[in-house]
Amino acid sequence: MDELLHASDQDLLAEIGRRNGFAFDVLYNRYWKDVFNIAYKRIRDTDLAQDVAQDVFVQLWTREKVTPIDNLPGYLRIATRNRVFKQIEKESRYDLLPADSEDQLQGYGLADDHVLYKEFHAAFEALTNTLPAQQQQVFRLRFQEGHNTQQIAEQLGISEKTVRNQMGRALSKLRSSIILLQIAMILTMK
Repeated sequence: MDELLHASDQDLLAEIGRRNGFAFDVLYNRYWKDVFNIAYKRIRDTDLAQDVAQDVFVQLWTREKVTPIDNLPGYLRIATRNRVFKQIEKESRYDLLPADSEDQLQGYGLADDHVLYKEFHAAFEALTNTLPAQQQQVFRLRFQEGHNTQQIAEQLGISEKTVRNQMGRALSKLRSSIILLQIAMILTMK
């Protein structure tokens, strides 16, 4: 294990590809501050910058591409920038929707869309319910209640590393199922 503390980024990435959690921790500790700083410079919000950093590292852990990363600092910079843009887009999207927007869908003649939304939401909820209890709890706290890693760890009495690991596993399990769910919903719209 000690040899991983001084391993190159490439060696650590190879170990992460083999799901070596210690290698991930080494990389995380090596680059977390840089990723956080990049995010913070753009959004000027500590909690959001921590969430962006967490999401970047979850993405690195759950990454399924076989394309090698030749320049990890460059990759992390771009991944962080893209995640910040997604976060800003998400925040502005929520700001544009009134609180009762779901109820207003029917008023605009979009009753079918409303039904499809309800069906998708019910299917996604059922899919989320298939996760193991702790993954489900972490996932809901993060994405439904908007808590960051530290808040979740404190609330559940577990380490932040465990929160990250559980989130990575939950996202990995849901990823392929969500794609199938989206395809099914698109096919029902035709």
